[in-house]
Amino acid sequence: MSTPLSRIRNFAIIAHIDHGKSTLADRLIEVCGALSEREMRAQVLDSMDIERERGITIKAQTVRLSYRAKDGETYVLNLMDTPGHVDFSYEVSRSLAACEGSLLVVDATQGVEAQTLANAYLAIDNGHEIIPVLNKIDLPAAEPERIATQIEEVIGLDASAAARISAKSGLGVPDLLEAIVARLPAPAGDADAPLKALLVDSWYDAYLGVMILVRIKDGVLKNGMKIRMMAAATVHQVEQVGTFTPKPQQADALGPGEVGFITAGIKAVADTDVGDTITEERRQAAEALPGFKPSVPVVFCGLFPSDAAEFEDLRESLAKLRLNDSSFHYEPESSAALGSGFRCGFLGLLHLEVVQERLEREFDLDLIATAPSVVYRVTLTDDSVLDLHNPADMPDPVRIRGMEEPWIRATILVPNDYLGAVLQLCTERRGEQVELTYAGSRAMAVYRLPLNEVIFDFHDRLKSITRGYASFDYEIDGFREGNLVKVQILINAEPVDAFSFICDRAQAEARGRAICARLKDLIPRQLFKIPLQAAIGGNVVARETISAMRKDVTAKCYGGDITRKRKLLEKQKAGKKRMRQFGKVEIPQSAFIAALRMDDG
Repeated sequence: MSTPLSRIRNFAIIAHIDHGKSTLADRLIEVCGALSEREMRAQVLDSMDIERERGITIKAQTVRLSYRAKDGETYVLNLMDTPGHVDFSYEVSRSLAACEGSLLVVDATQGVEAQTLANAYLAIDNGHEIIPVLNKIDLPAAEPERIATQIEEVIGLDASAAARISAKSGLGVPDLLEAIVARLPAPAGDADAPLKALLVDSWYDAYLGVMILVRIKDGVLKNGMKIRMMAAATVHQVEQVGTFTPKPQQADALGPGEVGFITAGIKAVADTDVGDTITEERRQAAEALPGFKPSVPVVFCGLFPSDAAEFEDLRESLAKLRLNDSSFHYEPESSAALGSGFRCGFLGLLHLEVVQERLEREFDLDLIATAPSVVYRVTLTDDSVLDLHNPADMPDPVRIRGMEEPWIRATILVPNDYLGAVLQLCTERRGEQVELTYAGSRAMAVYRLPLNEVIFDFHDRLKSITRGYASFDYEIDGFREGNLVKVQILINAEPVDAFSFICDRAQAEARGRAICARLKDLIPRQLFKIPLQAAIGGNVVARETISAMRKDVTAKCYGGDITRKRKLLEKQKAGKKRMRQFGKVEIPQSAFIAALRMDDG
């Protein structure tokens, strides 16, 4: 028998990084008695090693709790713990689509941060009832009154009845549970209507195959039922139905408003599009649910095995990882310098780092990652439009009518003392100020910036000039025409594709100079001079020269006429000239790796 709709509450926990989402989830699980004391551990929902080590949530997790309220009724609480980092906001948007309410957790010592704002607006867009929660009120530096006022000023939410808790000690958590039951709406749905369920997430389990997380809107999803994926147009038979408590628990059926998992003998996660609508094959729903926008990768980089023999292992590992992370994309590519590898697309730099670390750790691979780049949109003279992921694939400039680059809308929250430095950094990076507002002693600057300028070291620079007090959040804001050029690096007059990059014309010379200077230190000296050049088309904008190793050919020449020495030196000079013409410069792998490292030098 499924739970009556009036006694179900579906809610997500949203917050900025480190404001205590996962710790609050732990306390709610503990107070509701879902796990015994022996089974409890810190951040129980962060199951990946990398999540536990970095102290961040990467995958949104769901848990079903049973709570006996003060009115004597037993309620079912479906809790979703979401990530806080901007790169994983895709996970947040998926979780919010499956809920009716949100707990907006704000650190009572730090106040509203950029990601608090972004996630609050995501929840408002989804029509959520939001309960503000002031966490860490037991700390000496906590200022709950000031932070409540800040929530009202910056976000525009009424914070007069904000829950005040300490997720670490459990202070105020029982009252928060009562507030969830009293203030969050119950889901709507009709058990007699045709089945309509939202596919929230899917991942691969080594024993059960593909597992699908669903939120039932209408109808009942039973064991053994034949289901149809409306977008993928595939039919499967349900083998298992269950919920996470947080351990997987089998059930006979899931009714309207409930969140749970199903397995249906599906072999590939590719058959389960996130945001698809699941309906019954025999009695289909008239129309699909509005899904959510597919994730669009914004940062691209090449991943190559350091040993060419590991290429097939890398291919298999990427396919397995893709099963657990649908927001990551890849396609094969080859490079003259690094051999065969893959061009991979990510939602941001942290996402890139996490995927690379998971590949090296979970699949024991040794990888080389090229410098990250963004997608450019190229309009050719025949009016066709090309998406350019790799600078090496750029068409002949004669065929190009225009090039567009992605721009972002960035929100930066920073204490007044550091505002000048932040504005200067944004202006250096070709930023355009949209607005500048104040909330107490902190400024909120909204800027439009080219993504190309942000992906390298913008975040690190921002943290260093503000001593870590600034918080930064962004969203993609479309494409804009730019004065963009491809800079090629020539080594001994031969172009090396792996080092080429696209940037704004005004910065081409500085970037070209920097990479030539770096290569001068990395490439070993030869017996002849090696010119290193950065060129835009046929125009050289920067040059360095690696001087030749010199053999003393006159060592055996004792005394005698000076012309003998001159003759030997002329002979050496002619030999070096010929060497430079025919000599090939072998660039060692270590030089490639060092030159293509993430940092922009």
